[in-house]
Amino acid sequence: MNITVIGRGNIGGGLADLWERAGHQVSRLGRDGGDASGSEAVLLAVPGVAVEAALSSVTGLEGKTVLDATNLYGGARPPAGFSSNAEYVKSVTGGTTAKAFSTNFASLFGRVAGARVRPSNLWSGDDEAHGVVSQLSHDAGFEAVRLGDLSMAATQEGLAGTIFAISQSGLGEFVYRMAPPEQL
Repeated sequence: MNITVIGRGNIGGGLADLWERAGHQVSRLGRDGGDASGSEAVLLAVPGVAVEAALSSVTGLEGKTVLDATNLYGGARPPAGFSSNAEYVKSVTGGTTAKAFSTNFASLFGRVAGARVRPSNLWSGDDEAHGVVSQLSHDAGFEAVRLGDLSMAATQEGLAGTIFAISQSGLGEFVYRMAPPEQL
């Protein structure tokens, strides 16, 4: 799969490395932006408050499947008129959109492949994103677990704060696994 990653930080860079190792073609875009027109999927991995600026610096996003890995912290809000960054992303690109990879610690990406069982990657979004999210989660060492449609993206953005609070309360960085009872 041809993937454009917008954001070269821990999340974007870490996932780009994993996807390249899995055989995907990955283009990495930073603050200067660039062109995503040759991509089948786009990962948006920038600070949550930088979503508008990041999208405005990239061309070729129209109709693309976009995975929004952004989070909002410290009272930051999505762009005016939207309940989540993911809903804003969809309004800009007009394509299939999912909130994904926003509740996992990038510092653990390199260790996920050696996990006894695949940790979960929560996602919410359009039904049409299921295949891309499942494939890219798998290729990064995770199992995709759907939270709901795109209307759940705001809930997922709020969950990121809970994940970080658990980490800061003594557990440290962690992975999580959600599984049906038959997998117990």
